[in-house]
Amino acid sequence: MAQDAAFMGRTPPAWYDEAKFGVFIHWGLFSIPAFAPRVGKISDIFKTDYRRAVALSPYTEWYENAIKSPDTPSAEFHRQTYGGAPYDDFRTPFLAGLRQWDPDAWAEAIAGSGARYVVLVTKHHDGFCLWPSRVANPHRHGWTTERDIVGELAAAVRRAGLRFGVYYSGGIDWSFNPEPLRTLMDFVGSVPGGAYPAYADAQARELIERYQPSVLWNDISWPGTQRELFSLFDHYYAAVPEGVVNDRWTTPTLAAKLLRFKLARRVLDRRIEKQAARNGGTDGVVPPPVPHSDFRTPEYVRFDSVQDRKWEATRGMSHSFGFNRNDTEADYESAEHLLGELIDCVSKGGNLLLNIGPRGVDAQVPEPQLRRLAAMGAWLRANGEAIYGAQPWRAADGVAADGSAVRFTRRGRDLYVIPMSSPVGAAIEIEGVTFAGSARRLSDGAPVEVHRTDQGVRLAFAAPLDGAFAPAVVVQGAG
Repeated sequence: MAQDAAFMGRTPPAWYDEAKFGVFIHWGLFSIPAFAPRVGKISDIFKTDYRRAVALSPYTEWYENAIKSPDTPSAEFHRQTYGGAPYDDFRTPFLAGLRQWDPDAWAEAIAGSGARYVVLVTKHHDGFCLWPSRVANPHRHGWTTERDIVGELAAAVRRAGLRFGVYYSGGIDWSFNPEPLRTLMDFVGSVPGGAYPAYADAQARELIERYQPSVLWNDISWPGTQRELFSLFDHYYAAVPEGVVNDRWTTPTLAAKLLRFKLARRVLDRRIEKQAARNGGTDGVVPPPVPHSDFRTPEYVRFDSVQDRKWEATRGMSHSFGFNRNDTEADYESAEHLLGELIDCVSKGGNLLLNIGPRGVDAQVPEPQLRRLAAMGAWLRANGEAIYGAQPWRAADGVAADGSAVRFTRRGRDLYVIPMSSPVGAAIEIEGVTFAGSARRLSDGAPVEVHRTDQGVRLAFAAPLDGAFAPAVVVQGAG
C-alpha cells in the first residue's frame, strides 16, 4: 500500500518550513511529583547503568515507570513523599491545579518567544488524556480530564496567531501494558497489543476531528499495521490539507513482536550493553526512517550537515521535558545556547521544537523557562529576518578568526551571516568563505563593510559591537 498512497512524496506545506521555531509542552499527572534523578542526558545513563537505564531516565514524564523499580531514586522519593500511593492519585491535585490555569497567558508567552507553532502533549506514556475523550480506556475508568485542556489551549494559541499541533504517545501506554521497564529492549518491546491498536487509532482520529491540528506528532512507534496507519494519514490529510506528520510511526515488525518475549529482549540487551561499554554509545535519539513522514525528529541531538529532507530538532531546556523540581539554574541551558540550537538547525534546513514543562500544582510555567522564552523572542524580533523563511546557504557553517563558530542562511539572493558568539570590537574575520555585497546589521540597520581577505571575509561595523549574542548581518545579493 505504501506505493499506492496518494500522499507519498508530498511536499510539506510552506508554513511549516518557514516557521522554523515551535514550542513543545509536556504537562500532565507527572508534573505533580515532578521528579527525576539528576543523571545528565538520557543517553548518558544508557552508557553508565544500562540494566536499569529506562527506570533511571532524567525525563520526569517517565515517573510512573520509574517508581515501579524499587531500586531507583524516583521510587525512594515516592515512598518518602507520597507513602507509595498509586500513581492514579496524582489526578486529583492535577485537576485542582487547573483552577489557576490561564491558557491565554501561556499563548502570550509562547507568541512572545517568536515561536510560530505549538505542540501539546495530549497523552503521554501514562495514558492520561488531557481532553474528555469519548474513547473509553478499558483499564482505567475516567482516565481523562473533564475540562477540555486541548481545546482551550488550541483556541488560545490560534487567537495569538500561532499554529496548533498535538503530540500522542502511540507506541507506549502504561495503562494497557503496566510491565516495569528497565532496559532499552524492555522499552522497545512494550508496545501494547490486543485492544490497544484500535484504541490508539480511535483516539488519534478523535484528536483530528475535534482539533484539526496543524501538526500530528506521534511518539515512539505506532501499534497498528502499515495499512491501518496509511488509512489514518489519508483521514488526517483530508481533514487538514496543510497538516504535517512526523517520523515516529514505525509499525510492528516480526522482530519487534519477538521483543515481547523476555528471552529475546535479554539477548539483544546484552549486545547493546557490551557495545555501549566498548564505544560509549551515541548521543541523543534519531528515529529510524519510515515509509512516510513530512519531517525527521532528532531528540537532544542535531544533524551536523544540511539535510535533503525537512527535519525538526526537539529538546527540553534542561535534561527533562516535563518539569523537574530538582532543576536549578545550572541545569537549564542558557538562552544563548538555546538560540544557538535554533540558528544551527535553520542553517541546516531544520526547525527547533523547544519544550516547556509547566508545573502541575498551579499550572504555571516556571520562571527560568519564561525568561528563556523572552530572550528567544527578543533576539528574533531583532534578527528574525535571518531565520523565518530562510534556507541553507552553500555552506551551513564557518569559523571566525578567533575560533568561534559562524552560521549562514539565505533568503532568495540575500545571505545572512550569524556569529555564534558575543563579539566585541568593530570587525569579524570569517575564514574559508567568499562573498560580497552591500551589508547591514539586522538589529539596528547600521551599515557593514564587506572586505575579501586572503583568508576569507572581513565584516567591518560602523560602531564597535556591544557583546550582544549572535549579531546577524544581511549581505544583499550574496546568496
